Amino acid sequence: MKIGVLALQGSVDEHMRSLRRMKVEATAVRRAEQVYEVDGLILPGGESTTLGKLTKKYGIDRAIKERADQGMPIYGTCAGMILMAKEITGGEPAHLGLMDLAVTRNASGRQVDSFEADLEIPEIGGAPFRAVFIRAPFIDRTGDGVQVLARVGDTPVFARQGNLLASSFHPELTDDDRIHELFVQIVLRQPRV
Repeated sequence: MKIGVLALQGSVDEHMRSLRRMKVEATAVRRAEQVYEVDGLILPGGESTTLGKLTKKYGIDRAIKERADQGMPIYGTCAGMILMAKEITGGEPAHLGLMDLAVTRNASGRQVDSFEADLEIPEIGGAPFRAVFIRAPFIDRTGDGVQVLARVGDTPVFARQGNLLASSFHPELTDDDRIHELFVQIVLRQPRV
């Protein structure tokens, strides 16, 4: 099993470290053809507009959409979640449009408004997950096929739709690998494409 991390911009090294701590083969994905060489893909936090432009410029967006349609698991964190959403509140055009979500960019405010919160996530078991939110997007709406896995108050911040996983927070910025382990389990259960 090999999991790729989109390596155009953002928290690439941190995701790679989390995967390697779990003894998972991790590779940096910088070209469209590399999307076809991995069993799962992480879209990291960073700057969603930049990531969206770069994936389009290099044709990586088409490869990601095709692999998602084939059932390849994809996990987007923060900016990665924005890339995956079908709708971005405020009229900005969607990037990949993979998940039936509407999201608001920077919903938690500016960099100085970043925060941490303990999330109850039954799917990962154990103690609450200490989540790091940095200029986090929030989920405004979920479609029928979307399961909300965690909330901050009434606001969804972690969701799953079949082979797709998205979070407003940055699990790669903690030493708690349970979110990455959940994604690895999704990849392991998915038939190879």
